[in-house]
Amino acid sequence: MSGHSKWKQIKHKKALADQGRGELFSKLSKAISAAAKDNPDPKFNSTLRSTIEQARRQNMPQANIERAIERAGEAGDQEELLLEVYGPEGIGILVGVVTDNRNRSVAEIRAILKDHGLKIADPGSLTWAFEKAGGEYKARFPSQSSVEAREAVAALAAQLKQRNDVVGLYSSCA
Repeated sequence: MSGHSKWKQIKHKKALADQGRGELFSKLSKAISAAAKDNPDPKFNSTLRSTIEQARRQNMPQANIERAIERAGEAGDQEELLLEVYGPEGIGILVGVVTDNRNRSVAEIRAILKDHGLKIADPGSLTWAFEKAGGEYKARFPSQSSVEAREAVAALAAQLKQRNDVVGLYSSCA
């Protein structure tokens, strides 16, 4: 019975799981490096502290966290962006990006948004509707939206989360 060994099945499942964890750790590492850019001490840098806590919740090894903090001094060109997007039915969406090339990342995200019929809003037009708690944004006024709008936001989120430079995605839909 060729191709029916238990190890072969486990091997394929493990490869997919390892690939997913690798992508997640890569995103978390970029976020840690960007947060550690100003101050590499988590005692005095609340953004770094919350990013490290998030990485620990995802079972990221301590050695990887330390390497990401060390890389922050070397990778001085990493930049953290927060893009604001009006979604369907006026749903507010914040997209957190860590990139070494602002123009490239914004252009690529704009292309994805255009596919969904959305545009980037002016800076500051949506951040007032969110509050930052523990390194993540929570909607102050969650909007009640239709099932179709929530599905559209979920489809957009799935497509944006495939990108390595997108480190956070927050929406105001309940």
